[in-house]
Amino acid sequence: MTGPSLVMSRLASAVVFVVTGGVLFLSFWLVPDGAGHGTHTQLGLNPCSVLEWTGYPCPMCGMTTTFTLMAHGKVVTAFVNQPFGVVLFLITVTTFVVSLVEMVRPRFVWKNIWEYMKRYEGRLVSAFFVGLVLGWAYKIWLMTDG
Repeated sequence: MTGPSLVMSRLASAVVFVVTGGVLFLSFWLVPDGAGHGTHTQLGLNPCSVLEWTGYPCPMCGMTTTFTLMAHGKVVTAFVNQPFGVVLFLITVTTFVVSLVEMVRPRFVWKNIWEYMKRYEGRLVSAFFVGLVLGWAYKIWLMTDG
C-alpha cells in the first residue's frame, strides 16, 4: 500500500512510539521505591489514596515500581513485586518495538493486531482483568501477610 494509508500507518506508529517510549523513558529515569510501591510520587503525584485510606493497595499498586525495576534490569525483583506489572511492561516494550519497525518499514502490522484483537476481544479483556485481579490479590497478600 502507498499514499494516504502509508502515511496514516507511519503517523499512528509514531504516536504509539512516542507514548510507549515516554513510558519506558520515565521507567528508566525513576528510581524504584524500596517499599515496592510509591515510585510514582517522584513524578509529583500524591501517594495512593486507597492505600492511605484503607491500608490495602489499589489494583495498580506497585506497577510504576515494577516498570522501573524492569527498566533497570531487575527482572526477578520486579516479578516478585508485581507479576502482572511485568506482563504489562513486556507488552509496552513489544508495542514500542513494533511501532519503531512500522515507522521505518511499514508492513501494516497494526491492522493484523487489530483484527486479532477483535477476534479474541472477550478473551483478551478477560485475561487482562484476571491478570489485574490476581496481581492485586498477590500485592494485598505481599503487603499484609508476606
